[in-house]
Amino acid sequence: MGRTALLEAAAELGAGQGMRALKARCSTGDSGAAFTSVRRLLEPCSGFGLPGDPPDAPDAPNTSAAPNTPDAPDVASRLWRLLHFHAAQSPLLLAVDDVHLADPSSRRWFTETARRLDQMPVLLVATERNQYDIDPPSPGLAHTLSPSLYRTFALAPLSGAAAEEMVRTHLGAGAAEEVVKSCVRAGAGNPLLLRALLDDMQALAPEDAASAAVPHSCAELYPGAFTAAVAWWLENAGPSTTAVARALAELEEGHHVDNLLPDLLPAVTGADPARVSGWVTAMVRLGLLRRDPVRGQPRFVHGLLRDAMLNGWSRKARQTLHRAAAEIGHGCGDRAEAVAAHLLQVPPVGAAWAVDVLLDAAPDAVGAGRTGDAAQYLRRALEEPMPRERRATVLTDLGSLEFAALRSAGISRLAEALRLHDRPRGRVKAAVALSSALAHQGEAHAAFAVLKGLNGSLPDEPTLNRTVQAASALLSDHDTELRRRVYAALGNAVERSPTSVGPAEHALTIRYEATAGLVSAERAMERIHALLAAPEDPLMEPFLLGTAAAVAQWADELDEADRLVQRGLAEPGLSRLHPMYRAMFNTRTDTALARARYAEVLADDGAWDLPADRAARPGPTNLQAGTVLALVESDRLAEAHALITGINVLKAHDSWELNRFLYARGLLRAVSDDLEGALDDFLECGRRQSARDVVAPVVTPWRSAAAECVLALGRPQEAIRLAEQEYRFATVWNTPRVVGRALRALGAATGGRRGLELTGQAVKTLRDSPAGTELIRALISQGRQLTAAGQQGRARPLLREAASLAEQLGTVRLRAAAVRALSQGGARRTGLEHTGVVALTSSERRVAALAADGRTNAEIAELLHLARRTVETHLTHAYRKLGIRRRTDLPAALERWTDC
Repeated sequence: MGRTALLEAAAELGAGQGMRALKARCSTGDSGAAFTSVRRLLEPCSGFGLPGDPPDAPDAPNTSAAPNTPDAPDVASRLWRLLHFHAAQSPLLLAVDDVHLADPSSRRWFTETARRLDQMPVLLVATERNQYDIDPPSPGLAHTLSPSLYRTFALAPLSGAAAEEMVRTHLGAGAAEEVVKSCVRAGAGNPLLLRALLDDMQALAPEDAASAAVPHSCAELYPGAFTAAVAWWLENAGPSTTAVARALAELEEGHHVDNLLPDLLPAVTGADPARVSGWVTAMVRLGLLRRDPVRGQPRFVHGLLRDAMLNGWSRKARQTLHRAAAEIGHGCGDRAEAVAAHLLQVPPVGAAWAVDVLLDAAPDAVGAGRTGDAAQYLRRALEEPMPRERRATVLTDLGSLEFAALRSAGISRLAEALRLHDRPRGRVKAAVALSSALAHQGEAHAAFAVLKGLNGSLPDEPTLNRTVQAASALLSDHDTELRRRVYAALGNAVERSPTSVGPAEHALTIRYEATAGLVSAERAMERIHALLAAPEDPLMEPFLLGTAAAVAQWADELDEADRLVQRGLAEPGLSRLHPMYRAMFNTRTDTALARARYAEVLADDGAWDLPADRAARPGPTNLQAGTVLALVESDRLAEAHALITGINVLKAHDSWELNRFLYARGLLRAVSDDLEGALDDFLECGRRQSARDVVAPVVTPWRSAAAECVLALGRPQEAIRLAEQEYRFATVWNTPRVVGRALRALGAATGGRRGLELTGQAVKTLRDSPAGTELIRALISQGRQLTAAGQQGRARPLLREAASLAEQLGTVRLRAAAVRALSQGGARRTGLEHTGVVALTSSERRVAALAADGRTNAEIAELLHLARRTVETHLTHAYRKLGIRRRTDLPAALERWTDC
């Protein structure tokens, strides 16, 4: 109940007790003439009018005259006599609403009259605003009287129960719970605001108001009673309170104000800091504001209330606010992103500090994974004046970011940057980024033309020439003809003058030899370690580290590969379009797959992102290939099929990543019983790989996969031929993973006693290697062969070991295959039911349940008194056992497994 409603109730109660109620509502318009409020209260009920005299009455109270009303004492006297006359007729209840808005002479008359009410049967009941505002209000009626003469009742905000009852009264008892609670929040415990909101909702949806969601924008409300109520509230609060409320509303949402907000509000509005602090505290108590549970900053309780505070505020006023906030934040040493967020809202400021802030904010956003924000900062920086060379650098960085979202836009930025750069180093950086973008778009020859255009312009810059050469070698992976030509030239350079070629180029030749089946893993890593120990120019360091990481991953040196990738990605100035940036992420994906860490691969949603620029010809990525493989091994075939459906292989440009995707799609088709389609993919992958001189099975072991297909299709001789070729190349590289995989395929194709020997040899080779999934496959293959030979007793321990190992690694498909093989071999119980909710430990189940309810990791850690890292570990294990990849899948997964 608000002040006005309470006053009406008091008047009704007085009337019920035999009192005559005289009512008046004061307003801001009353200040124009003297005694307007008093006359509105007394005269309409009187047969007397000024200047006529009512009957005799005691002496009138002494009130000071207003400057523009020289006859005010006489008017006051006549009003007093009029009051006395009314009181003589019957007891009076004077109900005065909003007495704080009365004209000054009326307020003085009410004050002096209140001091003499004990002489008459009159009760004065008045309402006045006592809310805490920024500008201290003038003393009210109560403050000018002795406490013995009055009693004060301060209204508290509506309780939650009362507000809910009010909502249900207006919308009906069947109002949805979510609608009720949202209305209560938006109304902020203020009956005026809540009633106005309910009126709007009923007008907006007369039939569905009980179920319609409360909007967050005033533009969605009609006819706008809520907006008008908030405007009235602001008008009564005064200009300073309005300024602070609007500043808070504008700054609180997405502008990174952080802990500067308590100091920022007074600074940008010119208000007294102590009064601002008191106002925030009062508004929290009244229910209009709440404290952010993490940072403790004040926030409006509902988006609709916040939007209403801003309604009608001009764009220019908002820009002025953000300009001031940016300057204050910069002067206080606030974070670059916090200041940059304000600069995004204002026109160019023409100051060097603004450019510095925006450029500092961009890498912070990239580091946090918010590349869209980083691009915004760079675009805004380009609106400010800056030197030509710096503008070219910004264009290079922006083009690298934009290429991922809209390829044509990124390329145009990079082309402009290359045109603007005058310094050799800047030209090389822009040219490498532009050529990388063109190559990833399928325009490999155009990419090489860009790099070739630098020839002759870098005569005294050997490091820059080496950078161009290394970039050319990496980008040649996008075209078969170019790859052969570039690596032939690089090999000749190494052979003619080894000392003139740096460690990074030597590493690239090792990488080529590894894929061409010309070197063993042991020898390759010896050479890589020697190159890593040699000094290298910082500009070439990413090329060396990224290439070394790829070779280490192929050699099953997975920990070293991870360390090298981590070092490489931490290199300063490594842009997203540096050829090694994507290469190192690809290596990280392949390392996770080799370790059977499928959840890590599936956690990256980038595999599902398709470029917005449909005119581009992007090929499938290695991440997409890895995601398909992870989904297959997690036995989530429907999702894998959904992913490959969105990728048009026929229109993709030639690249090693396309070959990798063909291999992954072949595996998906194979496990989906499309053997012919799978074989086509494997053979096409092999044809493309061989044309690029990639014959070693270190990247895509297509021959062993194709051998399994043709064997299942009833062509054992062809399977043996493919498996023997795989084994021959595998023994050159000679790591347990590739050799064991080739032996398994050859053993399955050969069959009989010899086949069992080969498969057994595969198991033995793989036991002491990090290739856990390959060992599982070998164990299953040997177990099946033994079962077929009637040796179920020897097969069961192998198959149980395979199922147990698959359970540990989270390879759902292989575990199911091992369980099936056990069942086919006559085993009645596998004892390996370790997936689903029943497989969760009590701690994992508690954490998963809280996460499914929407709790954050930090909240779960606090509730269960665990370290945040422990919570993350429990969730990772729960995801694996439930066969899901993201937090949003938890509720359905828990329900599904429970139903099972």
